[in-house]
Amino acid sequence: MKLTYYGHSCIGVNTAGHDVLFDPFISGNPLAGDIDVARIPATEILISHGHGDHVADAESIAKRTNATLVSNYEIASWFEAKGVKPCIGMNIGGSVNVGPFRVKYVNAVHSSQLPDGTYGGNPGGFVVNGPDGSFHHAGDTALTLDMQLLRPFNLRFACLPIGDHYTMGVSDAIEAAKLMGVTKVVGIHYNTFPPIVIDTEAAKRDFAKESITLLLPGIGETIEI
Repeated sequence: MKLTYYGHSCIGVNTAGHDVLFDPFISGNPLAGDIDVARIPATEILISHGHGDHVADAESIAKRTNATLVSNYEIASWFEAKGVKPCIGMNIGGSVNVGPFRVKYVNAVHSSQLPDGTYGGNPGGFVVNGPDGSFHHAGDTALTLDMQLLRPFNLRFACLPIGDHYTMGVSDAIEAAKLMGVTKVVGIHYNTFPPIVIDTEAAKRDFAKESITLLLPGIGETIEI
């Protein structure tokens, strides 16, 4: 698999010939000025919840690429009303086949409201299981014991928020990784805004103390994972 970090919580994973894009928020991110939204590839767009810093560029990317948009029922319906097709609406605990993947929408402890004030349904995260194995994007969440239920997926890696304030911080993300049984974590939702600025080197050291690798690719960087 190849993983590209587009800033904040926006991750693109190239696997099985597809480009799975999570929570596209680029144009409003002050740290992602060098990213050309019009060049971001996507065959599937997975949206964890409705906040603007997770959906801002989803409509334009979906319409340009004809990617399948997957989210909870309320968010999928909201985008469908904007002319985005195809859209798949789910709810917590459900799974669906999308291309070569089985996608499961799993619990997240957060809130969800769309940019125009529309109710955004229940927030969630995703487990994506495909030909190259399984991985997890947690979206925005607090630490929850539900994370131990992901252990049987034998996750290759997990994308976990580490910025604190609105989500888990570093120490809780370490506990989340332990519950999931992952030893490789991609940090998301950090440094974009003042309340979530962290000491990244200290974070790497804290993860390493627990024999977990914290990966923090630069914005626009692609890594093998």
